[in-house]
Amino acid sequence: MPDMSIAIAIMLGSFIILLMLRMPISFTLGISSALTALYLNIPLATVFQRMVSGVQSFSLLAIPFFILAGEIMGQGGISRRLIALANACVGWMRGGLAQVNILASMFFGGISGSAVADTSSIGSILIPMMTDSGYDKDFSVAVTVTSSCQGVMIPPSHNMILFAMAAGGGVSIGQLFMGGLIPGIILGIALMIMTAIIARKRNYPKGRVLSVKEIWKVTKDALLGLMTCIIIVGGVIFGCFTATESAAVAVVYAFIITFFVYREIPLRQFGNILRKSLRTIAMVMALIATASMFGWLLAYLKIPAMVTTALLGISTNKIVILLLINVMCLILGCIMDMGPLILILTPILLPVATQLGMEPVQFGAMLILNLAIGLCTPPVGAALFAGCSIGRIKIEHATKACLPFYAMMILVLMLVTFVQPISMFVPHLMAAMGN
Repeated sequence: MPDMSIAIAIMLGSFIILLMLRMPISFTLGISSALTALYLNIPLATVFQRMVSGVQSFSLLAIPFFILAGEIMGQGGISRRLIALANACVGWMRGGLAQVNILASMFFGGISGSAVADTSSIGSILIPMMTDSGYDKDFSVAVTVTSSCQGVMIPPSHNMILFAMAAGGGVSIGQLFMGGLIPGIILGIALMIMTAIIARKRNYPKGRVLSVKEIWKVTKDALLGLMTCIIIVGGVIFGCFTATESAAVAVVYAFIITFFVYREIPLRQFGNILRKSLRTIAMVMALIATASMFGWLLAYLKIPAMVTTALLGISTNKIVILLLINVMCLILGCIMDMGPLILILTPILLPVATQLGMEPVQFGAMLILNLAIGLCTPPVGAALFAGCSIGRIKIEHATKACLPFYAMMILVLMLVTFVQPISMFVPHLMAAMGN
């Protein structure tokens, strides 16, 4: 009879060692799962069956569609139009381009749902523009990187779908989308407040006030792009179609708008868009498959129950436990990517949160916001790397400039953690309207 404690040591030990050796996370999850299964005398056929079953979900079809829609819109001129709309709204303020950066990220996040896509698309336009206008380069990168994290909160977000899957499918994707809406907006406002303080202190320039005619023109030009978000979110909320169906509709709509309305790129470019999307989709699906097996073994070894008992053994105070969870997730977010952490941590920590009386949607908003901070922190923050690459500055310089923005993000995280209506008001309202 295999010793469960040895199995846990093999699983977690091999996972940590492979992670330290910088092996890709999908291989790390797969190898540590296979080694543990071999020790437990679980046939390898079962390992592969669990991996295949992990990606055999209709809901998961939404992820490749969202990735493709975001790629089409990102290359089709939508970024420039959203920046123009944001400039019409807040460009007249002190530090106007920085405020435009944050608001444009809020708009684009509602379309792409990806912090890295946001950083790459918005940053490639605004970081050079800001530095040419007299903004410090490290500040320009910091604003771009931290504001891009709104993209994983404001719907649609494929990270919400990952959370729903990792939670066992018992959490509504529509409610998760709505649970991230207000936290995402509050995060944007908090970053704009910090930007205003720094801009006034450093006397960054103001933009000009646009005329009503100019405002109408840029709004009309950007509206077709913003309709993508309305189609996806509105369709899911009002029951017109599922999240997967809404993502498919969004791809068709994005294709038509990009190639037949905006027409900034030729139709032959669609092949390159497909290839780029497929590379991303392959990585995401490989991760989901291996994480499914890893999660199944976690449950088999009763690790979630052990973690729940351990955390509740430290304290019965809800505030203390939630603070411990947040600190742990913030640390893990600094050394691992967001996707695998969602898939690994959700089945472990969700039982703890629900036992404390937290609703799954609120926990999902808290976890995803927490891990979003990891996207812009060293040493593995994907958005931070993208921003530094565009701005051509060292990571340590960008990280130092990000510190005041980190403080605002953690403040918003605490609000989401301890003030339930922030994440639950809209889901509860939509549920009441549905009844």
